[in-house]
Amino acid sequence: MIKWQCSVCGYIHDGDEAPDKCPKCGAPKEKFIKMEEQAASLVERARFSNNLHMELLTLMERAKEICDKGIKDELDPGCVAVFKTSMAAAHEVQQKVKAELKTHMNKGKWG
Repeated sequence: MIKWQCSVCGYIHDGDEAPDKCPKCGAPKEKFIKMEEQAASLVERARFSNNLHMELLTLMERAKEICDKGIKDELDPGCVAVFKTSMAAAHEVQQKVKAELKTHMNKGKWG
């Protein structure tokens, strides 16, 4: 799919033509530049990777919810230890994902 980038704010539009005006900043159609194929491909890769990161973030949130239930259940010390360790690991993964997404945004790889 053809990608068009607003030269005012950087918004990326997917479509055969640029939009009449930028949905983000309101710039007119003339301010859109057709992206080169290589740049458009990188946008698609960034979107794919970022979506994977968001999915992982969501899965870790679900893991923390499960761990919380296991900790509250208190079946035995071994179970509680596994759930506490897993809770900490899920939190750490979430923090790493957030840091990576911030890096992507700072580099303009949000797409």
